Amino acid sequence: MLAERTGYIIWVSDVKAARNLEKYGSVHYISRRMQYVVMYVNADRADETVKNIRRLSYVRKIERSYRNEIKTEYSSNVPDKTKFFGP
Repeated sequence: MLAERTGYIIWVSDVKAARNLEKYGSVHYISRRMQYVVMYVNADRADETVKNIRRLSYVRKIERSYRNEIKTEYSSNVPDKTKFFGP
């Protein structure tokens, strides 16, 4: 069974040092140009993990990702207009 995961966007000042974040969770993406890291950590230990990450000298800011809270089931009440534009 998969553990519940929480995503975080971590703004860093040193991208090379940001590779060390892999020991706190799974690093999904590292942006060298904008200097941020997208990573996922276990939700049950997320608070203490973020507290430990915040202590690192190269971390500027930590934002929580709200991707898992966005509704992904869509309902279309508008009638389909594609049949009107056909040949």
